[in-house]
Amino acid sequence: MKKIKTAIIGAAGYTGGELLRILVHHPNCELVYVHSNSQKGKGVTDAHPDLIGDTDLIFTDKVETEGIDAVFLGLPHGEAKGFLETHPFPKETVIIDLSTDFRDESNGFIYGLPEVNKSKIQSAKKIANPGCFATGIQLALAPAIAKGWVKNDVHISGITGSTGAGKKLSETSHFSYRSSNMSVYKLFNHQHLKEIKQTFGQLQNEFDQNLLFVPYRGNFPRGIWITAYFPFSGTNEEAIQVYREFYKDARFTHVSEKDIDMKQAVNTNKCIVHTQVENGQLVVYSAIDNLLKGASGQAVQNFNLAFGLEETSGLNLKSIAF
Repeated sequence: MKKIKTAIIGAAGYTGGELLRILVHHPNCELVYVHSNSQKGKGVTDAHPDLIGDTDLIFTDKVETEGIDAVFLGLPHGEAKGFLETHPFPKETVIIDLSTDFRDESNGFIYGLPEVNKSKIQSAKKIANPGCFATGIQLALAPAIAKGWVKNDVHISGITGSTGAGKKLSETSHFSYRSSNMSVYKLFNHQHLKEIKQTFGQLQNEFDQNLLFVPYRGNFPRGIWITAYFPFSGTNEEAIQVYREFYKDARFTHVSEKDIDMKQAVNTNKCIVHTQVENGQLVVYSAIDNLLKGASGQAVQNFNLAFGLEETSGLNLKSIAF
C-alpha cells in the first residue's frame, strides 16, 4: 500500500512528541515534515531526545499544504481555526485537530470518539479529537447513558498527570508543587464538560442531567483515573453485560470484571473500565493514558479509521505495568 504523506503542525510539545513516537514507526505513514515555530531548524531529537536513532527529521516553520494526505494539528487551544484560515489544505486532505477548537463539530468537523462515532469518522475529512478528561468520562458513562440508566445528577471525580497541563511550565505543573501534593481545579466547570454533554445528548435524547465533575491535579506525570457514580437499581452482572455489549466492537476499550489500576492503561491507547454496584449506586472506574487514548493515540486511531486501515495500526503499545 502506498504510504500516507503526513505532516504534524506543532510537534514540539507533549502531544506532538507522542504523535512522532507513534508515526515514525507506523507502517502506513510517511512523515513529510514536522512543524514548530519555536524549534525551527533544530533536529526532532533535540526536543524529543528519546527518538534518537528513530528519525533524522528537522523541525521547520514552513507549512506545505499541497501533496499532504493527512495533517495533525497539535497547536494550542484557540489557534487551530486561525491556522487553517491562513493555511487552507486541499479538500481531500484529512485534518485531525487535537485542540478544543472544533469539538462542537463546527466547520465540517466530526467529533472523533471512535466508540460512538466510528462510521462517521471512517468517511470524515475533518476530525476533532476529544479531550483527555472527556475521553475517560465518556467511556466510563456512555453505555449507561445510552441505556437510559442515568436519571439523576452524576458525581464524577478525575485525577490527571502533570503532562495534561502541557509542556509550558506554570506554577501548578512544577515538580516542587506537584510532588507529594494534590489539588482541585475548575470545580464543576471544566471545559471538557461541553463536549461530554454533546455526546451524551447524541446517545440519549434530551439528556440534561448535571455532571458534577471534580478534576484533580495528580502528583504523577501521565495517566487519568475517573470515578463516576449514579443511583442504580440493577445488578453488577447486568451492568457488565450492557457495557460489554456496548463495547463489543471497540478495539481499545475493555471491560474488566477484576479491579483495575491506572498503570494497566499508561503507555497504551487502551481505556480500561470496571463497574461495581454499592449502596444503590453504579460506580464506574475508567483508566486511560492522557497523552495516548486521551490525545495522540486516539488521533492516530482516527487517522487509521479515516484511511481504511486496521484500527490498531501503529498502536500495539505495551503498558508500563509497574
